[in-house]
Amino acid sequence: MTSELIPEPTPEPTPAPAATGAEPAAALVDRARALLREAPVVDGHNDLPWAMRAQAGYDLDAVDLAADQSMRLHTDLARLEAGGVGAQFWSVYVRSDFAGDRAVSATLEQIDFVRALTDRYPDRLRLALTADDMEAARAEGRIASLMGAEGGHSINSSLATLRALHRLGVRYLTLTHNDNLPWADSATDKPRSGGLTRFGEEVVREMNRLGMLVDLSHVADTTMRDALRVSEAPVLFSHSSSRAVCDHPRNIPDDVLAALPANGGVAMVTFVPKFVLPAAIEWTLAADENMRAHGFHALETTPAAMDCQRAFEVTRPRPEATPATVADHLDHMREVAGVDHIGIGGDFDGTAFVPAGLDDVSGYPNLIAELLHRGWSRADLAKLTWHNAVRVLRAAEDVARDLQRTRRPSLATIEQLDGEQPDGPGTD
Repeated sequence: MTSELIPEPTPEPTPAPAATGAEPAAALVDRARALLREAPVVDGHNDLPWAMRAQAGYDLDAVDLAADQSMRLHTDLARLEAGGVGAQFWSVYVRSDFAGDRAVSATLEQIDFVRALTDRYPDRLRLALTADDMEAARAEGRIASLMGAEGGHSINSSLATLRALHRLGVRYLTLTHNDNLPWADSATDKPRSGGLTRFGEEVVREMNRLGMLVDLSHVADTTMRDALRVSEAPVLFSHSSSRAVCDHPRNIPDDVLAALPANGGVAMVTFVPKFVLPAAIEWTLAADENMRAHGFHALETTPAAMDCQRAFEVTRPRPEATPATVADHLDHMREVAGVDHIGIGGDFDGTAFVPAGLDDVSGYPNLIAELLHRGWSRADLAKLTWHNAVRVLRAAEDVARDLQRTRRPSLATIEQLDGEQPDGPGTD
């Protein structure tokens, strides 16, 4: 199936964001829902698989996603449909303190869950491996389900493992999570390699050959720039916002955003409050410390962990982001990178807190309504929600077809390219 199913609108001049006047909020939301029926959301990052691991051991009998799960999760099937989601990259994430084969095995378990999820609800979900699969799923009225691995520790410094994940359906790899790898620096760790090592560059080249998107969320600025220099295919930021609007190292600096048009890549804004609202950064650091003091991992979102978070909020009220907060990032990202290079990656079920009005996966119409209020055209919004993400995956597939004609699978090892590696946990 081709992109004729959802034709890209005739380009319109891009107006400067401006309020549309006195149009009622409810009418804007209705307009947003109508637009999403034509050009639904491709969301770049949802951590439901890890949430299901933590809360139910992946048991879809214990947590039936066809039923309302709003008391425990950001995501269920009815709310995905209410939110106008047409394609979802499910994150097959494992924590970065998982090392070596343990990380690989846990990633395989995550992949197994996504496949079980699509098998369980075949009338509502369709496993998607290509851009054409995304279009076909939409034509059938199903949500295209793609997979992205969050963190290069999932490949244990093995290009053969990278290829195996691709064969199993993984279509992007986030080069790092919160910690450095032996071959790539993370945004939230102390610099070690100065970006990508020689082996890290080989990982990018092999991803290009496979048609796997290079995801630069979570990586250090130096790693971003190295990947843009090496990559022959468009890159992705699956869930990152603007550094200029909210000065957090997880966000994208303007020089990198400005480089996306030449590369063809897409930056997908995230909703995580500490990445979009400056006042939330300090509050989240204190909340994380409180979580650790009570024996929880800072990223944990189990019911007991959330009870701990809510108790902390009673004594220290949380700064609250809104759809307008996220829209400020999109306005800036559109100005710097251009409307062809932005998208949405909410990070639902991977964060303890979300903006008011973007409380779960049903909330996307509220963001689109805010952008309509600011004067965004239907054509620009359709690019944001659907067309840009489909295009970038198709472009990666095209590059891979060309490369596979002349380039064989890489047999390089990290020892060959970077020298002997230290033994023990944490080497990857």
